[in-house]
This record gives sequence, structure tokens and C-alpha cells, in this order.
Amino acid sequence: MTTAQYNQCVDEYADGVYRFILKNIRDEEKAKDIVQDSFEKLWIKAEEVSREKARSYLFTTAYHTMIDTIRRDQRHAEYDEDALDTRGVSQEYLGLKEILDKAVSLLPEIQRSVIMLRDYEGYSYQEIGEVTGLNESQVKVYIYRARTFLKNHIGSLDVLV
Repeated sequence: MTTAQYNQCVDEYADGVYRFILKNIRDEEKAKDIVQDSFEKLWIKAEEVSREKARSYLFTTAYHTMIDTIRRDQRHAEYDEDALDTRGVSQEYLGLKEILDKAVSLLPEIQRSVIMLRDYEGYSYQEIGEVTGLNESQVKVYIYRARTFLKNHIGSLDVLV
């Protein structure tokens, strides 16, 4: 990959990778760090990664870096009692986007990741499998379970009222 192709990758994929990571970890600074690390790793491997594989490489690298960051933070984080009640739903109207974001945040990490890659980023099942290291059947199962949870959670009258 040439320098011009690398710069083109930055222009084309930086926002998508950032949105994907931000939706999963909900911390802007950590998301920026993960995206920067992913592009640094692409730069280091620029001669080995073709232009056609750059998007997949970036999302895969960002996903694995995000997982490593989450695991590292869990080891260092103190137990926060306020995090205990994350499933409580506010009785005030939050707006559909806020309700959807809150429902997505309640999903298990792997379901949240695959649903974000599929529905927000438009990846195919096969591409999601390559990014997450799952086979295509597992990806489909996790997406189905995530969508079922979201439908049941958002479909509840208590959430919308």
C-alpha cells in the first residue's frame, strides 16, 4: 500500500471505525485512542496489507484493540455501585434514538459488536465473522438474539412512556 492509498484509507474509514468503537465503549477519548492505534498498526503493516483488505484489517484491528482495552480497564476498575442498576428504565421520554442507544448498550459485548457491524456499518455476515473470529452461523445467531432482545426491550410500553 502506498502512502497515498494509506491517506485515502484514513479519509474513507476513520469515521466509520470511530463510530463503531464509540458505540461499543461509549468513551470518546478511548475510542479516539483505539482508532489511532488501529491506523498506526495499518501503517506499520502497510506493505503487507493491500488496499482492498484495508477496511477489513482496520475494523478487525480496532475490534481486537477495543476488547483488549475493555479487559484491561475491567482489571483496573473499582466496583461501581451505580453500574449495578444499568437495566433500570427512566420514566421520562428520552427520544427514539436515546432509547435505541440505551437498549443497544444493554446487549452483551459480542451481540453489541455484531449488531453494530451489521446494522450500523453494513458488513456482511462473512466479513463480521472475519472481524470477530466467529463463524458465519455464530454471527447469525448473535445478530438474531440481539435483534430479538432489542425488539422485546423497545416493544415494551414502559420504555416508550
